[in-house]
Amino acid sequence: MQKPRKLYVKSFGCQMNVYDSQRMADTLAREGYVETQEPADADLVILNTCHIREKAAEKVYSELGRLRKAKQEAGSDTMIAVAGCVAQAEGAEIMRRAPVVDLVVGPQSYHRLPELLAEAKTGKRMVDTDFPVDDKFDHLPAPSRAATRSRGPAAFVTVQEGCDKFCTFCVVPYTRGAEMSRPVAKIVDEATRLVDQGVREITLIGQNVNAFHGTGEDGATWGLARLLERLARIEGLARLRYTTSHPRDMDDALIAAHRDLPQLMPYLHLPVQSGSDRILAAMNRKHGREDFFAIVAKMRAARPDLALSSDFIVGFPGETDADFADTMDLVHQARFASAYSFKYSPRPGTPAADHAAQVPEELKAERLALLQKELEASKAAFDAACRGRTFDILLEKPGRQPGQLIGRSPYLQSVVVNNPPAPIGDIITVTITDVGPNSLAGRCDARAASDIAPSRGSAAQPAPLEA
Repeated sequence: MQKPRKLYVKSFGCQMNVYDSQRMADTLAREGYVETQEPADADLVILNTCHIREKAAEKVYSELGRLRKAKQEAGSDTMIAVAGCVAQAEGAEIMRRAPVVDLVVGPQSYHRLPELLAEAKTGKRMVDTDFPVDDKFDHLPAPSRAATRSRGPAAFVTVQEGCDKFCTFCVVPYTRGAEMSRPVAKIVDEATRLVDQGVREITLIGQNVNAFHGTGEDGATWGLARLLERLARIEGLARLRYTTSHPRDMDDALIAAHRDLPQLMPYLHLPVQSGSDRILAAMNRKHGREDFFAIVAKMRAARPDLALSSDFIVGFPGETDADFADTMDLVHQARFASAYSFKYSPRPGTPAADHAAQVPEELKAERLALLQKELEASKAAFDAACRGRTFDILLEKPGRQPGQLIGRSPYLQSVVVNNPPAPIGDIITVTITDVGPNSLAGRCDARAASDIAPSRGSAAQPAPLEA
């Protein structure tokens, strides 16, 4: 009997990369590969990469350097593959800079991994960064029941890929291609299969997920709101989320879905990037700060318990002190429950990379520190308001201490519960007793909520924050 080959996959970047990594593992499982958590044990190492920021790309080359050294010291014949957006953008450069790499494969060619690896094993270094005509989702196998259960009760499902927005700082249109939405029937089949295997929460993902425009079960083009309505009818699916969205595509139907669907969690990640209209125009975002506030007002009218998350870039070319002050003002007004913030990083091939008015690194760092201090204070205030509140918590994994389980609140907060009367995968009712910098802790109420109907997210929510 042939000994199973071991696979180690490391993901960088976004949730879509996590999903893609799982699908690559599912594809290679049919070829006899089993996953390992130790790269030293692996017959095949795949680095699934992100190209959004410069440091993310450089991390890949650093990781390849470590792998090269370990491979030489062990005298192993481990194969090394680079996948994802860095692979798509820098395939030839990767082969030049990292001779240890056997295979480079772009995001649209994962379904071809078995045949590409077979060629690479003959000694031919392979690069596949084409945008094939055939849809990779038609060829990717479904995960086994064991694989789904090992990944926990919350899962990602890609519904949309690519972007047509062409923000001047972003490489996604060049690495992921034009917007493409999957047919509704295929999404429903995948979601139903996951639920049948124990998944309770599904997050729909896409580079521009609320631009979804897939062919519906009736042959018409459906938007994201109608897709969410269809998925909410799957028996056993308790929670729905989606990310990442764009302000331009927050239509009235999607806002109404937040009001009408109890499965749709009261948490929205809505990247705004800047609070300055001048910088937003230079970014080609095609929305202004007042557009953002108008959307937030509509969302909170539809769903008063809504919490917001966002993305920010500081130090975009040409950003002045006044522009940065506008961003700080927007953050102060919006009161985000969480947010991601970064210094602008020029990406080769994007319009902003060639802008003459690049902001000095030290000024970027100064502004980022100020912004993050404000964002951290906003998050701390939101978390503090949760103390004493009661939430339905989806239990996801063991905690550090015996008897502890860790779950997620409707707001994606990590919640530690001691000795809950229910296993991983159940939803229980928890009163928040302690608030820490990285997680909450709670006391389980008398009733387990594994059989409760989907709720509005919690029995008592923090008061809505003013826009």
